[in-house]
Amino acid sequence: MPADAPPVLVAYMRMWNERDVDAIRGHLDAAVSEDCLWIDPLHQHVGRDALEENVRGFRAQFPNADLGVGSNVDGHNGRHRYEWVIVNEGELLIRGFDVVTLDDDGLIERVDGFFGTLERVGPA
Repeated sequence: MPADAPPVLVAYMRMWNERDVDAIRGHLDAAVSEDCLWIDPLHQHVGRDALEENVRGFRAQFPNADLGVGSNVDGHNGRHRYEWVIVNEGELLIRGFDVVTLDDDGLIERVDGFFGTLERVGPA
């Protein structure tokens, strides 16, 4: 994780990278609100239980994959954005970016995930 990452994002990434599926919930409870909304192009989940099921499914499908942050973490007003990459046994599977919103307790209440990268179309 980059040095500018808030601790809640560190816990969130640990959740995705946890190899012991029975330990996922501890990271999840430290990172996201009870009623968090998690959305990407393939999934939409509400609540910790649904997100935990998604993470367990990811671990079952890709037991050796690592989810890493591939950029700095930019943020303001309780929102953060960053690029991420998923690497499985040295092979890049996918990259994308997230925009996360924190609640008043500093937990993630919403994750909007996007696949791929943005292409520059304007002036350099």
